[in-house]
Amino acid sequence: MLKKKALRIIIAIAIAVSLLIPVLSDGFRDFAGYSHVVLSYYGSRGDEVVNIQKKLKQWGYYKGNIDGIYGYQTYKAVRYFQYKNGLKVDGVVGPETLSALGLPTGVKPQSSNKDLNLLAHLVHGEARGEPYIGQVAVAAVVLNRVADSRFPNTIAGVIYQPGAFDAVSDGQINLEPTSQSYKAARDALNGWDPTYGCIYYYNPNTATSKWIWTRPILLTIGKHNFAK
Repeated sequence: MLKKKALRIIIAIAIAVSLLIPVLSDGFRDFAGYSHVVLSYYGSRGDEVVNIQKKLKQWGYYKGNIDGIYGYQTYKAVRYFQYKNGLKVDGVVGPETLSALGLPTGVKPQSSNKDLNLLAHLVHGEARGEPYIGQVAVAAVVLNRVADSRFPNTIAGVIYQPGAFDAVSDGQINLEPTSQSYKAARDALNGWDPTYGCIYYYNPNTATSKWIWTRPILLTIGKHNFAK
């Protein structure tokens, strides 16, 4: 009797698995090629979707309700946001899209207290009079350069590259950072990039380099133009 009962359970599990495999295959096929875990997509629910909807609504991409349900309206809004910001247009909110939205990416950065401290010094020296998002943006430019093969591959290497930052040249990098400078540096290290990948910024009222004006401007935050 027990053997028959166990056999029926095994058969039921096998049938359930056979029905589930095609569904899982369809889902994972849409996400083929991703090097990071996909975080939110059509059909997702929860707090992260709420935060995505809030950001998209705040910036005019989403007109629906903040309900934490990744439905068709959210999907369309995400695709439009991706299109406008030079991201892969697939309606999937992975680390890159989350970063562009200014939300946690779920990818832990490899950084040290020394990196955080140096980055905070640069933020304070370069952007202490800027709005908070502008301070994060300056830190993000440093990190974007670290990831770009045309620049040194460390935070210290980028910051101390000759002629790269006025705060290093005039000694303002040695000023003691505020708690806000540290927070801005930490937010950038945690993945927030308000510049969407820019590797240059400058104040158009004080910039003396003719070359910097040839770079395509992506956006302006405070007194700084951010360019690629």
